[in-house]
Amino acid sequence: MYPVNQLSCLQKRSDAVARISGSGAYPGISGLARFYQETGGVLLVVNVRGLPNTPTSIYGFHIHAGSQCTGNAEDPFADTDGHLNPDNVPHPQHAGDLPPLFGNHGCAFMSVLTDRFSVSDILGRTLVIHISPDDFTTQPSGNSGKKIACGQILRACARA
Repeated sequence: MYPVNQLSCLQKRSDAVARISGSGAYPGISGLARFYQETGGVLLVVNVRGLPNTPTSIYGFHIHAGSQCTGNAEDPFADTDGHLNPDNVPHPQHAGDLPPLFGNHGCAFMSVLTDRFSVSDILGRTLVIHISPDDFTTQPSGNSGKKIACGQILRACARA
């Protein structure tokens, strides 16, 4: 038996959202991530467009501990801090470690069910896309390269 009925889950309002935007050299990236709290964990559904063409078209994807998608000229998302890691475990066992995004002509869609965090654990945190794939080995963050897009995770608004 599956811990979540994904079809019924997607028919309800999400519990949290992150509007993803690129910055710096990647202003055309945009997307939306939706988080659904379920009995078996959190279902994350993300849709992104405007991703750059890279040799692999695979992008690191993580929840970071910081609360702002701001930074400086060198790193437009410097204020996202490192991966969300409340248990101080090695990478790739951080709560914020997610599967990579696989690009398809500049677009990516993914859904994943994880029990590494609850929606309440990630509210106010940031969701980050990196230019390179995570190698799932290098400490502390998988050598996934420059941050190219970010979204702050916020409680979803109630429908009127």
